[in-house]
Amino acid sequence: MLKQVADGVFVHESEFIQSNCTLVRGRKGVLLIDPGITEHEMISIADDLHELGQPVVAGFSTHPDWDHVLWHARFGEVPRYGTAGCAAALRGLLSTADWGTRVADMLPPEYADDIPTDLLGLVSGLSAGATWIPWDGPTVRILEHRAHAQGHAALLIEERRVLVAGDMLSDILMPFLDLEATNPDEDYLTALGRFGSLVDAVDVVIPGHGSVGGHEHMSVRIEQDRAYVRALRDGIESDDPRVGSTAPLDWLPDVHRWQVQQFAQREQTRREIAGG
Repeated sequence: MLKQVADGVFVHESEFIQSNCTLVRGRKGVLLIDPGITEHEMISIADDLHELGQPVVAGFSTHPDWDHVLWHARFGEVPRYGTAGCAAALRGLLSTADWGTRVADMLPPEYADDIPTDLLGLVSGLSAGATWIPWDGPTVRILEHRAHAQGHAALLIEERRVLVAGDMLSDILMPFLDLEATNPDEDYLTALGRFGSLVDAVDVVIPGHGSVGGHEHMSVRIEQDRAYVRALRDGIESDDPRVGSTAPLDWLPDVHRWQVQQFAQREQTRREIAGG
């Protein structure tokens, strides 16, 4: 079921980790952002759009993680955009002979049989540094950064005062850093700083996973994520409730411990190099 969160902006929440698909109404149809997750959910989105008389005219993937690059034939053959970095990462994946097996290994077992992957990742990259989605609807500003994943982008629907944050600013997931990056903590803190500069321009924040927040939630989530990343960087214990005994999902503490270990290893390597 679609939920309207702002004028002409709708969200469909999946059963899988509260994954949010965002739909923005334009002049001739909708922009579909991060559709998913299961086939029956995507068919439900298509049915709802049919009832509204709103065809899909374009798609956008905020980043190249499998759960953000899905598609269904019911949405039609329309342009599917992403940043240049996002598209490059997907081309790299799809160029491998065993990409289907690699993706299948990532899928949650309880949903795997109901996740269509035949149209996964067919994203066209916009030009490097592109700042707007080319479509016939409200202005959607692209805020590209390196936090979480290569080619990650948040989207600011300026006229509607809505921020589609991708896999950031979640109330149920702590920051998942891109540990393949050279400076993952700096990348994440820089992206949070960009979000912080937009607080007065946003009334609704839509995370990739979790609850849609209002203006009053945005600063709180930014500060909570900033504190978590700084704790990782500084090697101190985090008091973030998303990774403790009351974590919303039982596997989050394990992911947290893994991130702590990765940062500890990075620091050890840095000291060894500095010591010659």
